Amino acid sequence: QVQLLESGGGLVQAGGSLRLSCAASGSFVALNAMGWYRQAPGKQRELVATITSGGNTNYADSVKGRFTISRDNAKNTVYLQMNSLKPEDTAVYYCNADYRRSWLFDSTAAAWGQGTQVTVSS
Repeated sequence: QVQLLESGGGLVQAGGSLRLSCAASGSFVALNAMGWYRQAPGKQRELVATITSGGNTNYADSVKGRFTISRDNAKNTVYLQMNSLKPEDTAVYYCNADYRRSWLFDSTAAAWGQGTQVTVSS
C-alpha cells in the first residue's frame, strides 16, 4: 500500500551532521503523524522524533536540541537533521508513517522504511 524510502545515512565523526530523508509513495489519501525510530546494537528500537500533519514535534530527551524533524507535505517527505552527533547515536534509523487509506473509510495504517545505518565514530 505505502512504501517509505529512506536515504542519507552514513559514517561521520563525533560532532558532525547528517540529514536523513524519507519519501512516501503508494496508495494513500493523507499522511498523518510521521516519525523516526532507531535501534542501536544490543538495544531495543526507540522513538527518536515525531511530527504531526500540522507540524507539532516531539523528541526523545537524548536528542533534544541536537536533532530536528521536519516534513514537506507537498513531497510526502519527512526529514531528520542530526547535528552534534555522538557515538551513542550510532544505530539503524527507521522511518515511520501513519496514513489514511481512503476518504470513504475511517481506516488508517502504518508503514515502515527499510532502515538506514548511521555510524558515528569517536
